[in-house]
Amino acid sequence: MRFLSTPVKTAINTLSQQLDSPFFVYDLDTLNAHLTRLVAQTEVKLWYAVKANPLSKIIHSLDSAGFNFDVASKGELEQVLAQGINSDRVLNTGPAKSPQQIKHFIARGVRIFVAESLNQVRWLNQQAQLQNTQLQVLLRVQLRWPAGEKNPLGGDSLTPFGLGCNEWQALNTADYPALSFDGLHIFQWGNMLSTQKLSALWSQMIAPLANLASNLNINLKILDLGGGLGIPYSANDATLEWDELIAALANIKREAGVEQLWMELGRYAVGECGHYANPVVERKQNYDQQQVILTGGINHLLRPAVTSQDFPAALLRESTAPMQAMSLYGPLCTALDCLGEHSLPGDLNEQDWLVFSQCGAYGFTESMPYFLCHELAAEYTLQQGQLTCVRQAQDASDYLR
Repeated sequence: MRFLSTPVKTAINTLSQQLDSPFFVYDLDTLNAHLTRLVAQTEVKLWYAVKANPLSKIIHSLDSAGFNFDVASKGELEQVLAQGINSDRVLNTGPAKSPQQIKHFIARGVRIFVAESLNQVRWLNQQAQLQNTQLQVLLRVQLRWPAGEKNPLGGDSLTPFGLGCNEWQALNTADYPALSFDGLHIFQWGNMLSTQKLSALWSQMIAPLANLASNLNINLKILDLGGGLGIPYSANDATLEWDELIAALANIKREAGVEQLWMELGRYAVGECGHYANPVVERKQNYDQQQVILTGGINHLLRPAVTSQDFPAALLRESTAPMQAMSLYGPLCTALDCLGEHSLPGDLNEQDWLVFSQCGAYGFTESMPYFLCHELAAEYTLQQGQLTCVRQAQDASDYLR
């Protein structure tokens, strides 16, 4: 079990004997060790992309490690502030910044924003003037790729994130005295597992971004590369080496001539600390397919249906039975509720539990929990052998009105 350590397996086994519904376990010891390594460098200022996992205990670990926080909604902002984190460590990203949201963020003390449109620049300036403050702003840029080469985040199509260089040319930065335009933000790739590919992408961006900054009379102090660093989801996937990435980023920093490089890490920061335990309901043969029906599905783990990439799964108990191809399905009345094709021991049965790993990021909060009114999954943390229930399983009667 490449993704399942002995302490985590022991903890999940203990909980599986007490519970009869799915639950998440987050290994904070593994997370804290990983974060310590990430911050042991001076090349990049690190922000945590809260969208990956906004659980309070996860945020506490990121805070203790020294990360800053990238939030994209009022809810994420309030969750971060509720953990005692100062608003000067918050960066506001996201494509849907309304004047009302901007007003709220400024009132709550946030002063750093990524602007994704000319409208957002105007609204940021208006609200800053109304609240008599100065804001630090980065412009998000969306580059087009050469013919035949895909944008790893948006495929061949445009995305709503930022503007192209030509569109930003309409901006006269002198018209917005309440804003300090200190840099550019660029992020167009997801779950990349090759340092060489990432380095090549970053290098290709330097010239067009430097040219845009010059045209807009922006002193390019900050280059924000977003995230996109991947983690393995199968035994055959490569693993990014942090030291190699830092060396590549140091080169990018020198080539771009900027004072600071920023990155917002989500999946790469917390993805490998999370596990989801799921009881088997039934196993059946349907035509030539071995089908396993599980208590939880995309109501707790939506990502496989969205990306066609499965979370790794393993049988909780030990088995020496030959491995067999099985299709895993959840409890929802839709064919979309499939957690993938997996090779599992042939003696898997209705008393078993499966454990899905690598779901510390884009797990429960990316799911569709209310469809069919099943229970919300419980969430636990594991630290120094101590299991803590952060949220118990919640029956539909608790949230239906």
